[in-house]
Amino acid sequence: MTEVRLEAGDAPALVVSGAGARPRSAMLVGSRARTIARVSGRGKTWRAVVPLRAARWGGPLLPLPSGEYTLEIDGADVPAASLPVTMLGALRASVEGDTVRVGPPVDPAYESWEGQAALERRYATRPKTPLENAVFFESFYGRNVSDNPLAIDRELVRHAPHVRRYWSVVDLSIPVPDGAVAVVEGSPEWWRARGAARLLVVNDWLRRRFERRGGQRVLQTWHGTPLKRLALHRGVAPRRMAAALRESSRWNVLLAQNPYAARILRGAYAFHRRPVWIEGYPRNDVLVTGDGGATRRLLGIADGERVLLYAPTWRDDRDEMVDFLDAEALARQTGAVVLVRGHSRTLIPGQDAAGARVIDVTGFPDAAQVMSAADLLITDYSSVMFDFTVTGRPVFFFTPDIAHYRGRLRDFYFDLPAHAPGPIVHTQEELAAAIRDHDPAEWAQRYERWRETFNARDDGNAAQRVVARILDQGFVER
Repeated sequence: MTEVRLEAGDAPALVVSGAGARPRSAMLVGSRARTIARVSGRGKTWRAVVPLRAARWGGPLLPLPSGEYTLEIDGADVPAASLPVTMLGALRASVEGDTVRVGPPVDPAYESWEGQAALERRYATRPKTPLENAVFFESFYGRNVSDNPLAIDRELVRHAPHVRRYWSVVDLSIPVPDGAVAVVEGSPEWWRARGAARLLVVNDWLRRRFERRGGQRVLQTWHGTPLKRLALHRGVAPRRMAAALRESSRWNVLLAQNPYAARILRGAYAFHRRPVWIEGYPRNDVLVTGDGGATRRLLGIADGERVLLYAPTWRDDRDEMVDFLDAEALARQTGAVVLVRGHSRTLIPGQDAAGARVIDVTGFPDAAQVMSAADLLITDYSSVMFDFTVTGRPVFFFTPDIAHYRGRLRDFYFDLPAHAPGPIVHTQEELAAAIRDHDPAEWAQRYERWRETFNARDDGNAAQRVVARILDQGFVER
């Protein structure tokens, strides 16, 4: 008879035991992570300990990302077990047959509508205690620790190491910077930290209930220079327009990469009477100061390999990353290693791309580090086009759905084909040929005009300038 139990402690695990010859292997397989069991036994009984922690990209052992995992046992039957939700320290888990569900270490009672409503009421009626000399950081709704907030965090530590730093995360599979405190979204600690920090640094909507207290400041860094229309410019329903206005009313300062983005973001969010800091993007400093070598080594890429980065944006009509490009075929066609980077919105619902000489880096903590490791970029309508040109390296636009995207999903702020700093192609064969035959001299004038328009302030010192303004204006105490 096979038995299953969940084991807590410093190394939480799923433990499966049975009689007879031991299985050849056992593992948990999810869309973004997997763990392999340690199997023991001498013929009469066996035991498989499947860790509920994993390390990735050279980082520490951390709890598995939240989601569903399939228990696969090679050489024995998968037990028909049913275990209720169990708290295991830094995560919680339940079992139903061969499905293991992993979640953040938040009491399930708080995840219901009633539970979150109770925490929101507590937040709204909290005593007016003094604000904490702290910063609350959030990037892409807590799906990772990255982007402009991460670059600002790194610079803030250099100049004001005494300031407490909270990072909003969806679960504890996400590593936070040294010295920072992870707060899991929706937990009582998360609500308290968001309501007590003197400064919030975010790169997307705050969502949920948020009422800025006296003395509290919000720096909205946003997450890219826009090509596709945003917020009020989309002509959406009145209810969504009201939501956009309510959201922007929460911000004190908006960060823009360049004057073009400042103008667009002001109009898209009716952000007309508050300051916009045009300082370049802190996240792009590494594209000036780094060489990408460390990231290549983390990814296991050999010296001398050519590296292509495919980074499409998300689509309003699908949850997962677009599948227009066959990354493995492109690797064969070009002889290069192909990195695949889905948008943050496709991180949780999607699954890793696989194939020979293909590395899925959607879950890699920071996109700028990935860009620094690439020899060229392939994108479609993503704002990474405005970041990657900091490097001076080639950009290719793979846009098989451009008519549908512009006509049905989003319109653009400018005519991309007329201004793109690199070839626009519509089929994989055209893309492979464009990469093979690319002559940078053909695109030099367009590329330079693009950089003058969008990258003039991306000089490697953007984070330094932003943090200097944060401290000079007293958003936190020195």
